[in-house]
Amino acid sequence: MMGIWTGLKQKFPLLVVGGAFLWSAVAIVSYRAEETPPGATVVLRLGHWQLEGGVRQGLDAVIQEYQKRNPHVHIVQDAIPESTYGMWLTTQVMGGTAPDMVQMGMLPYHVLLGYYNRYFIPLTEHVQNPNPHNQGTKHENTPWRETFKDGMRTSYIEELQEYMLVPVSQFGIRLFYNRDLLRELTGLEEAPLDYHAFLEACEMIRNQTDEHGNAYIPIAGSGYHFTMWDHFMLAPMTYGAVRVADFNRDGAVGNNELFLAFKLGMLDFDFPPFRARFRMMREITDNIQAGFTGLGRDESVFLFAQQRAVFIPTGTWDVGSLVVQAEGQFEVGVSNFPRPTRDDPVYGHIVEGPTYERAEGGFPFAISRNSRHPEVALDFLQFITSLEGNQKLNNIIGWIPSVLGAEMPPELEAFEPNLEGVFNAMPITLGGETLVRWNQLYDLYKIGQISYEELGETFTDYYLRHGGREIAENLRNFRRGEEGEERMLSVIRSRALLEEDENLRASSWFRYRNAAYSRLISRYFGNLAFMALMEEGRDPEAPLPYELSPFAMDQVRERLRRELETERQTENTHDQ
Repeated sequence: MMGIWTGLKQKFPLLVVGGAFLWSAVAIVSYRAEETPPGATVVLRLGHWQLEGGVRQGLDAVIQEYQKRNPHVHIVQDAIPESTYGMWLTTQVMGGTAPDMVQMGMLPYHVLLGYYNRYFIPLTEHVQNPNPHNQGTKHENTPWRETFKDGMRTSYIEELQEYMLVPVSQFGIRLFYNRDLLRELTGLEEAPLDYHAFLEACEMIRNQTDEHGNAYIPIAGSGYHFTMWDHFMLAPMTYGAVRVADFNRDGAVGNNELFLAFKLGMLDFDFPPFRARFRMMREITDNIQAGFTGLGRDESVFLFAQQRAVFIPTGTWDVGSLVVQAEGQFEVGVSNFPRPTRDDPVYGHIVEGPTYERAEGGFPFAISRNSRHPEVALDFLQFITSLEGNQKLNNIIGWIPSVLGAEMPPELEAFEPNLEGVFNAMPITLGGETLVRWNQLYDLYKIGQISYEELGETFTDYYLRHGGREIAENLRNFRRGEEGEERMLSVIRSRALLEEDENLRASSWFRYRNAAYSRLISRYFGNLAFMALMEEGRDPEAPLPYELSPFAMDQVRERLRRELETERQTENTHDQ
């Protein structure tokens, strides 16, 4: 008897956990059975983290419209807080209880990549066919993929060579401001677009106090919001490094290329575009409230809503919330980020254009492999990305539609992406060690605890000592992944060989060739060329990536001479 009791005591924790699991499973099943309306034979769940005002209402509206057309279908939203979404998603997919349609994100990319491969259904075979819900519209015969503004570019997972996601909206980031407070404190009706005029307005705001003697804050900031200043104003200042460090001439500077340029002495922190970036950063951060790096997103928004700060950068996802909070108190204005002009005495020779914004789809959903009705889930996602459904959904939410031709709310016209411009050319981190060290020094510089010279000297020393090891580890990781790449290619090749449909067979062979070249061949030879430069150095007489050698310059001059001579002969013939 004592032995039985001892055994029960040892197993008691497991029995409690097992009992709790069974109880929760029964409770969930009972709850879902109760919420399913009579006549519904298909129940779908849709999980997301968008708790901003209007999102759930917009989804409810399109869900109701879809259910009207399909009375046997019932769709339930699972709205999960952003702070716990990554953990929730992991638990759901591993436990086999994921919703039929899941918004993907809030986890590191390599983790999401594994989830795509294991837990979600590829959509590649569907994106080439027309969306059935576009019947009678201009997209009636257009492949589903081509009805999106970004051509479903962000839906394509290169590592898997598959389309996995359906983007429902687009997002843009701009500078919001309290129009009433700006007028009261500066006399301006709109936020200045000239950078130095913006700094002057910030100084005027900073030098005034409210009726309680509290100083006004020009910019409401947090660690979350600072990344927007960095992306839209600071990082593009470094674009000039492309002409120095773009060794493979792909139009961008990779982190390996930047390290190589530092190692070869071609770049350092004295490079004028780099200095300009950090000088501008100091000017911006001087106008953000003290301690902003330790604050969260909500604290910064609260400061703006309480009319303590005039400016705040954020995206279309916050438009509805900010307007609701400001209603009856002040008018919210929206502006592009200020930018130095070409005749600016400090930055004019550095600035090469506005920031390039990729027209990427957002609010993306994938279909779970555990879905009992994946064909219905696909049909619903096609419905909300049809011309009619996408416009209705995004107009209610107040976001930008992801579908071509869907009209956006007039107040969002300022968020149309700028498709011509420059981008960051200073990807300074290589791996874990350099990332941690850079973030430490970067944060100290943001709050004024170290100078730019200290930042540059300290990080360059660390960068050059540890960077080579991190690059070598990255290359080893590439070699470790070759086996997986080969397995993936064999699957694509098998599909191409066995596919009976001519169009799908051609598509499979195209994917195979593209994957073989981009994932193995070009990367392998690119790595060889990179390592040769690392080991042998660079010929000091060789031109920079975008410079022409004397021979090439002679060829260009000769070609121009011949073209001018031809033009003169043509003009003389016409005159005669």
